[in-house]
Amino acid sequence: MEVHEAVTSRRAVRAFTDRPVPRETLERVLSAAAWAPSGSNIQPWHTYVVTGAPLAELKKRAGERLAAGGPWDEPEYEQYPPGLKSPYRERRSAFGEQRYGALGIPREDLEARQRAAAANWNCFGAPAALFCYIDKGMGPPQWADVGMYLQTVMLLLRAEGLHSCPQMAWAKFHRTVAELLSPPAELILFCGMSIGFEDVTAREPRMARAPLDETVTFVGDI
Repeated sequence: MEVHEAVTSRRAVRAFTDRPVPRETLERVLSAAAWAPSGSNIQPWHTYVVTGAPLAELKKRAGERLAAGGPWDEPEYEQYPPGLKSPYRERRSAFGEQRYGALGIPREDLEARQRAAAANWNCFGAPAALFCYIDKGMGPPQWADVGMYLQTVMLLLRAEGLHSCPQMAWAKFHRTVAELLSPPAELILFCGMSIGFEDVTAREPRMARAPLDETVTFVGDI
């Protein structure tokens, strides 16, 4: 797949088939993704790939937590600034309206929105999941490195005919994930990522992007 096609066809897919993802495919993707850029080549990502019975158990435990209605785990990092300003606030709001609107869920139906959000912790039916950790001692540049690594993973998955959905939602259940993975205590769970073959019968409309002149400034004669 040509690189521009991989970039423009990548999106957060929220419906997967149960078709297994071959381990050799995941190994090939993650071996290549290791070449993602990182400052001074420190490669601050720590990745766990979960499939089969362990993933089924994780989904089961997460589902039990949701059914019990208990609180989320204490946050290990701030997902969004508490005073999200314009234009980011409007973009986030537009995302919610488009996402739940496509599902036929009105803004005021909080229960239906919660049910839709709960699909995160079933990995949207995906047969494979990736969990990406970063050391607590790392700073903003290293978090940026992790983002570039994850984007590289997602683009390489597209090259293999696969789709993905990065999910900070798993950070809300980081203790449940840790029960299964036993990561070192110095690591923070940044996000999960559902991986698999898209269920094309459940395709949702793609989220829009801001026009170029809102995010890019050209300086010079070209």
